[in-house]
Amino acid sequence: MENMTNVLELLSSIQEDNTVPNNVRTKVQDTISCLKNDGDSVEVSVDKAIQCLDELSNDSNIPMFTRTQLWSAISALESK
Repeated sequence: MENMTNVLELLSSIQEDNTVPNNVRTKVQDTISCLKNDGDSVEVSVDKAIQCLDELSNDSNIPMFTRTQLWSAISALESK
């Protein structure tokens, strides 16, 4: 679970970053909500989050540093 906490902290920092476009921050917030959702199993929540973050990382409007942060979050979730 420590890994999940680190991912949530990383995503929260992206969501609070004013240099990130609003549409990206909104999708990151949706991903955070998905990971915190108690209705789905952990595996389903992680899979949904990975798919959303992967799609988001391909957005051409994302700053490079943010893209790297998204890739880090994806890697951490995949190793879960």
